[in-house]
Amino acid sequence: MKFPPDIPALITRRSLFSWVWTSNLKLQGILLVVIVVTVGARVLPLEMQKKIINQAIGLQKLDLLYMYCGYYLAAVVAASGLKLVINTLQTYIGQQSLADLRKKLYAHILTMPMPFFRKASPGMVVQSLVSEVANTGEFVGQAVAVPVTNFLTLVAFATYLFYLNPLMAGISMALYPVAIVVIPFLQKRANAANKERVDTGRKLSTMIGETISGIHEVHSNASFNLENRRFGGFVDTLSRVRVVWNLYKYAIKVSNNFFQSLGPFVLFLVGGYLAINGRFDLGALVAFLSANEKLYDPWKELMDFYQVHQDAKVSYGRIMEYFEGAPEFPLTPETPRPPLVLDGSVSVQDLVMEVPGGIQLLKGVSMDIKPGEQVALVGYSGSGKSTLALCLCQINKYSAGRATLSGHDIDATPKSDIADNMGVVAQHPFIFEGTIRDNLLYSINARREAHGATGEEGLPSLDRIIETIQQVGLFQDVLRFGLNTVFKKGRKENLVKKIIHIRENYYQEQGEILKDIVEFFDVDKYLYYSPVSANILFGNPNRDEYQPENLANNPGFLEFLHEAGLRQLLVQLGRELAAQTVDILKNVPSPDASFFEQSPVGADEFAAYSDLTTHLERVKIHEISPDEERLLLTLALRFIPGRHKIVGLSKLSEVLVLQGRALFMEKTGKADPEAVTFYRREDFIHSQTIMDNILFGRIRTDNPKALDQINKTIVSLLIQEDMLERIVELGLDFHVGSSGDRLSGGQRSKVALARAFLKEPPLLILDEATAALDNASQTRIQNLLESKWKGKSTVVSVVHRLDTIKGFDKVAVMKAGRIVECASYNELMEKKGMLYELVHGSSGRK
Repeated sequence: MKFPPDIPALITRRSLFSWVWTSNLKLQGILLVVIVVTVGARVLPLEMQKKIINQAIGLQKLDLLYMYCGYYLAAVVAASGLKLVINTLQTYIGQQSLADLRKKLYAHILTMPMPFFRKASPGMVVQSLVSEVANTGEFVGQAVAVPVTNFLTLVAFATYLFYLNPLMAGISMALYPVAIVVIPFLQKRANAANKERVDTGRKLSTMIGETISGIHEVHSNASFNLENRRFGGFVDTLSRVRVVWNLYKYAIKVSNNFFQSLGPFVLFLVGGYLAINGRFDLGALVAFLSANEKLYDPWKELMDFYQVHQDAKVSYGRIMEYFEGAPEFPLTPETPRPPLVLDGSVSVQDLVMEVPGGIQLLKGVSMDIKPGEQVALVGYSGSGKSTLALCLCQINKYSAGRATLSGHDIDATPKSDIADNMGVVAQHPFIFEGTIRDNLLYSINARREAHGATGEEGLPSLDRIIETIQQVGLFQDVLRFGLNTVFKKGRKENLVKKIIHIRENYYQEQGEILKDIVEFFDVDKYLYYSPVSANILFGNPNRDEYQPENLANNPGFLEFLHEAGLRQLLVQLGRELAAQTVDILKNVPSPDASFFEQSPVGADEFAAYSDLTTHLERVKIHEISPDEERLLLTLALRFIPGRHKIVGLSKLSEVLVLQGRALFMEKTGKADPEAVTFYRREDFIHSQTIMDNILFGRIRTDNPKALDQINKTIVSLLIQEDMLERIVELGLDFHVGSSGDRLSGGQRSKVALARAFLKEPPLLILDEATAALDNASQTRIQNLLESKWKGKSTVVSVVHRLDTIKGFDKVAVMKAGRIVECASYNELMEKKGMLYELVHGSSGRK
């Protein structure tokens, strides 16, 4: 957007009033017309008051009374309606301008130099964009409507007052000059307090943002009291500042109200004197007093607008001061042209990077890289490896020397061209909130947005995405996310039918093979690796009262147990479980959790069940209290025969539980069909994952090999059924959470690598990109670079593991900001210089 010559293009140089001139001028014009009409409608009732008293009532004419009252009512209704129109228009104009300001300010912030973001607090930036700019929007919305409306109204009412009685009008106006002197004096003090409030609020936001970002350190060090004290100090300071600020604001309001109340006193005194002496008729006096009272409304609104302007002026000024700055590099070409296509060659000559304080991080670095070459940057921490890599991708700005990409100066090349030709992966890559797919396509979508691409233009195919996530080792994770997808009822019905079909085929093919690993659901068979509660319910509970932990407190379920003849059976089972557990562990000093793996009794419950067992030795089972019965039922409902070996379950008990299952399914299915989703082979379980629906059973073991076997058989079947890609697509739609916190560090690195590889840039900058990966994954990425990307893209990689650098064309060894040697791995090892010392001195560690 091009601005008039008096409005600078850089947003931080724009004045507060410039947002008024660039707002919706058409609406502003309509607003002015409405304002003029409104002022007339507000003055008319005053004249009608005088005529009603002097003419209609004075002459006792009903027709005049009705006519003047009708005019009065019409004027009041019109003024109210027009006031609503004015408020609506000014609100719309203000919100439009606020949205425009936020968009432009956000766009400016994104282009700020990197040193700004190393110092800026995210909390401060958020507060500025969300809350502090709101004052500006409010001011812009009122900037035309409020002063014009109230100034014209003030002039109209004042003129009418002089028309009624010049002497009394002059007296009533005498108080305004005093207010004009006093209120700005108080406002100046309020502005100073407001500035301090804004600054303190920013510090508080910064502190909160830092604490939340470093919450792991807070918990690791249990520094709750320390952080509470820091926060308390900021809050107390902010409270004090706000008290001072509000006191000045109240002082302004009180002063204004004082002058407003003093005016009628003088008018009553003078006007009453004139009326008593016959120099002022009663109707005119009433009209005058009414007009004078209304005179304070526009004055008050002008004073309120004055405060809005001052608040907006302070916050706007503070915001623009904070975000003052220009991009370090050109963002786009000065004149439109096709994007540059670079070949990946890099030349660095005498490069120097100096930071504030005169410290040089790079000291005359020189290096040439041919297209397609792969170069490893190695050295001790602080040697300048990452600094050099970040200079090549315009993250850092070098201070002296020259660096070029395909002959183009990095300093002068627009960021759009750098981004088109380069892929960058950091040691700690940032993952945006959204899906895995969103993050994988982030770089590509940025390029498409910059070039105005539409539809599917420039997007990689699903096959290409799958190929890339396989190459970086992310495929299994995405597939697992897809298999762990849960469908809401009524959604993706075609896919649901397909999964039920796959479930049946899976059981037919693998049921016999996996019978020792998986206990498949069968309505006629007891589940030895599921608790008694799951055997009775034989389904997934949809209501809280049917959750396993709540069954012993569910009156309806307890009534069912009694009807099915299971209540006493389970109470007796609970008694036996408690007695056996206490008998085994009573003499074990401080048993840890591993001792309780063979029992449904938890370590924290042992004391309670020990006391209960002692009590049960003295009473009969039918004499126990309801609370004791609930404890025993809870224990029995948790009992898993295949895991809790201390007690066996008789065949008769199994038969009774299976009979109870059939009765429960029948009764609940009729009385409350939504309470539990039963395990029926022909039905999809919407509360469980795709994996659970295909498996349709409970895994008997935690053995990794067994779990791997299950995964392989399911993947094999998905391939046979041509469903693998569909499940992977679901996995790509997995939401990664804020900053990717639902992904592990290794998964975040793989997403970032895949993001760069999908872009297929001629130059790849990898800044310790595999640091978060395990050895196998690092080897996979290195093999990928040496096979797929060898000769295809130039690779500059900051490497922390020296056993991975043998395949690079060159190894540049850095020390104290300089490249001390650069050649192939074998040449440097034969030379027995710095690299040799790094390899043998650190045993492969950085």
